[in-house]
Amino acid sequence: MKTDVFITGGGIGGLTLALKLVSSGINVVMVEKLTGNQPIYKGELLQPKSMQIFDGLHVYNQVTSNAQIIEVLDLIELSKTLKVKDQSFMDYTVIPGKYNAAYMIHHEKLKTIIFKQAEKYPNFRYYNEATCKVIENNTAIVQQGNEKFQVEAAFFIGAEGRASVTRKAMGIKVDPIKYNHHFITVTFPRPSDLVGGQIFSSYNRFLGLFPLPDNQVRSVYLIPAGDFKKIKEKPIAHFHKLYTDLAPSIDGYVQQLTDWSKIQLMIPIMYHANSYVQGNKVIIGDAAHAVHPMAGEGMNMAIQDADILGELLVDMYKSSSLHPDNLEQFEYVRKERADYLIQLSHLSALAYSFPFQPVSWIRSKTFERMEEDPVLHFKQMLNVSGLGMWKESVRDRFIQGGMMPTRKKDLSVAKKEMKLFSAEDDYPWKWKGLL
Repeated sequence: MKTDVFITGGGIGGLTLALKLVSSGINVVMVEKLTGNQPIYKGELLQPKSMQIFDGLHVYNQVTSNAQIIEVLDLIELSKTLKVKDQSFMDYTVIPGKYNAAYMIHHEKLKTIIFKQAEKYPNFRYYNEATCKVIENNTAIVQQGNEKFQVEAAFFIGAEGRASVTRKAMGIKVDPIKYNHHFITVTFPRPSDLVGGQIFSSYNRFLGLFPLPDNQVRSVYLIPAGDFKKIKEKPIAHFHKLYTDLAPSIDGYVQQLTDWSKIQLMIPIMYHANSYVQGNKVIIGDAAHAVHPMAGEGMNMAIQDADILGELLVDMYKSSSLHPDNLEQFEYVRKERADYLIQLSHLSALAYSFPFQPVSWIRSKTFERMEEDPVLHFKQMLNVSGLGMWKESVRDRFIQGGMMPTRKKDLSVAKKEMKLFSAEDDYPWKWKGLL
């Protein structure tokens, strides 16, 4: 068969790209090796930029009606005896405009919303339980069950995750960085008053709680790398106590988990491909970059990749400017932004990685000063949100380190809005006549 764009990988990033393309009349063939709801944990936190993108794709209301809004993340630092020592917060509402909150949504529910919107278009052809085996000579070889078929396309997009066939076809290698810790993660019932995100930490422990709809909460608990098997050998009551020691409010809720079968291991890694584009092939999402999950950016970076690449391909088809060199505009926009978020998440990971009291003290003071300084607070939330990128200055570092006083005056709404990505920032080729 022939198509305009061939996408391998039907996760959130691939589906977002497909929806953007088919809604503009571009023919898409997508293959996805999995089928049905998957029990493996994947991203559930949607940052504000993702919500802005979904608004443009006309699924915003469906997403919000199936999600739990999060406006504030509470950062709770505990003493050696696990008493509350310091408390600060990260507030999305400091961002001006409509998109000033994060949302938690079940991953498979989000996939279903995007997929059902895409399948309304006859130019969307989707094959599940199908694997792209190789891409060569402008042809993808696909295997579905015992059958093999070929797909000829003008462009090939790899959205298939860490083990990317497209990336391999491009001859691009990545060198993953591993961490000294893993996470255990599970969903269980939550108290009705747990409506914002909560992060509990001591000098050697970390627990994140993020409310989902239907009175559930997604949890992540940091453990030393390699300890999961040893922990699972203990009674489930040991797991309950790990949680309730840090967060007494979930006592009586976490105990509704009665065995280890639903508790999963999450192994964080980090890498960044040196290129996203080669000829008519492009990689997005985890195929291009893996980010530590501490800041909840992985899925959002894939959505943002899909938005920029989708807009570029739509404009290339509209202007009949289909030379593959034009794809470099995607890398020009996304690579620096992705690299900055990868480094932010990496620094956040390091702040919680080392079980030493001085590290805990520095971490709590840094978050305290970030909360007290309105400029620092806005910068942090802007960068995490994906709506803009405002790098920290030397003065910011001095303020965080306690060598300069915090600023007391907040930024005006107009100054904040100037720091948001504009359409010209996101899609510069439209203004610079690059197609």
